Amino acid sequence: MLDVQGVSAGYGAVQVLSDVSLHVDEGEVVAVLGANGAGKSTLMNTLVGIVPARTGTISFLGKSIRGWKTEAIARSGLTLVPEGRRVFSALTVEENLRMGAYGHRDRTAAANDLVELLERFPILAQRRRQPAGTLSGGEQQQLAIARALMSRPRLVLLDEPSLGLAPVVVEVVFELIRQLNEDGLTFVIVEQSVTQALDVSDRVYVLAGGRVVAEGTSEEMTAAAERLEASYLGGNE
Repeated sequence: MLDVQGVSAGYGAVQVLSDVSLHVDEGEVVAVLGANGAGKSTLMNTLVGIVPARTGTISFLGKSIRGWKTEAIARSGLTLVPEGRRVFSALTVEENLRMGAYGHRDRTAAANDLVELLERFPILAQRRRQPAGTLSGGEQQQLAIARALMSRPRLVLLDEPSLGLAPVVVEVVFELIRQLNEDGLTFVIVEQSVTQALDVSDRVYVLAGGRVVAEGTSEEMTAAAERLEASYLGGNE
């Protein structure tokens, strides 16, 4: 579904990613782990065109998307839920969700999607007339995911979904990811929480210094978790 080969990227004179290669198959949950500053968010932003790739290839569903505009990448079925959720605080929950379908030309389909998502996310249905800024952190994370789903993605990139959330809320968010994956949605999850990421994912890549330094199945990475944390993850949980 997604194939990344030899990608380098950065900001101005600073190179953050160097020769990064990874792939994602349909139906998988792939985790990208790494300490702060490892290049995880830069990788996600590069995949959706926010940060231009300097070298390498990025292919999605068999087509090269390197150099595409972010909105074109989203329309192709690859969407990002950014770190920090970034909901439109002054807009209502429902207005935020409708923004997720902004690129849709089929208004009837978008309206049907909205109904289905409010059924799947009952807390958002209860809060649909509230400004998004009044929601709790966990509710905002659900809103950010639901807004992404309004674009009818094939692959969702989740950047730090557990960031700033209480442990019990993190469990709710990751259970939601499991359910969506069981329904056929593919995910790439950037995380510092090793335990949660290994529990929900099929395969794992570890970034350090902007490079892939380890990869394997979740079972393999679980067996090596203590060594990985000590070597690359800065002791994160």
